[in-house]
Amino acid sequence: MAKNTNSIPEQNVLQGLKNPLNRRSFLQYTGAGVAVSALLLTGCDDDDDATGTNMQGAVNLGSGDVGVLNYAYALEQLEAAFYTTVVGMANFATLFPNATERAVLMDIRNHEVAHREFFRAAITSTAASQIIPNLTPNLPASALASRASILATARTFEDLGVAAYNGAGKLLTSATFLGIAGKIVSVEARHAAEIRDMIENGTFASGPAGIRSGEIVDANGLDVALTPAQVLALAQPFIKETINASNLPTT
Repeated sequence: MAKNTNSIPEQNVLQGLKNPLNRRSFLQYTGAGVAVSALLLTGCDDDDDATGTNMQGAVNLGSGDVGVLNYAYALEQLEAAFYTTVVGMANFATLFPNATERAVLMDIRNHEVAHREFFRAAITSTAASQIIPNLTPNLPASALASRASILATARTFEDLGVAAYNGAGKLLTSATFLGIAGKIVSVEARHAAEIRDMIENGTFASGPAGIRSGEIVDANGLDVALTPAQVLALAQPFIKETINASNLPTT
């Protein structure tokens, strides 16, 4: 594979974890049973023009490893925005009267915020001019209307996130970045399994209405892997800006 001239120096990405806040955000919240109150959370930025879909125009992810990191950052922004919205709803406890379920969703919220902030810090530390802006989520009221609709939307996002990381790994030229992506996708897979079991016990690796009809693990025991184009086609309705991935590597 040709050398990627747009790669971020690996040591600079890892340097970001030396900052106490970044290290705490990423490492503390990649466990399965974290305390939900330790991370200071902020809501989604509301200063973007939200008068209509795609009012801000296209957001170009860029190319090379930076582009792939921006791609992951865009998806983590969406997931973090969704879970932050859910756990911040006035009727959250009414929709989820089970305290264990509320704790799970808050844990997942914390993980996704940590992932988002990790990518923000990693890209900004050495490629600040190439980082994409804060995206504007487009979460329809129907997705937040009930326990069932929230969990169905969560399943879509988590399955999509797993498939996105699975498909993007081969696009990275940096072994360090690939290792980081592998650690994050394993957490996303835990989320996907937990959400599926909350919907219907025992469906952690199967069930209806996944990314594709039927099973999400094939006969070889392999999970779904989707290309950025496939992922963004499914994620775009939930993001007001148009995401341009045309410069991402394809092999």
